[in-house]
Amino acid sequence: MLACEDGPMLTCPECGHEWTEAAPAGARVIRDFVGNPLTDGDTVTVIRDLKVKGSSPVVKRAARVSNIRLLDGDHDIDCKIDGIGVIGLKSEFVKKVETHQSSVCLHLQFPLSD
Repeated sequence: MLACEDGPMLTCPECGHEWTEAAPAGARVIRDFVGNPLTDGDTVTVIRDLKVKGSSPVVKRAARVSNIRLLDGDHDIDCKIDGIGVIGLKSEFVKKVETHQSSVCLHLQFPLSD
């Protein structure tokens, strides 16, 4: 089913039904520093320079990290960063990159006249 995102709401393009994505009962919701919920496969940016323990490289501010994997624990994001390798990050130091899918819903905003 194809749904259009409108902020926290999802909308069916065929019937106009609106709903929110509810997390399964008891599931832990991991959020970025702004409060956006994160999911596996999201793309995030680092919000400040981060020192890597036991290594000289630094994860630079605004570094873009694709295809994250969420874990339980203190460092709740597992990812691979170019030049550093596989690393664990805390969600409080990242911001979710929003993907805009407005072209999918364009026909709903500007209907064609007959």
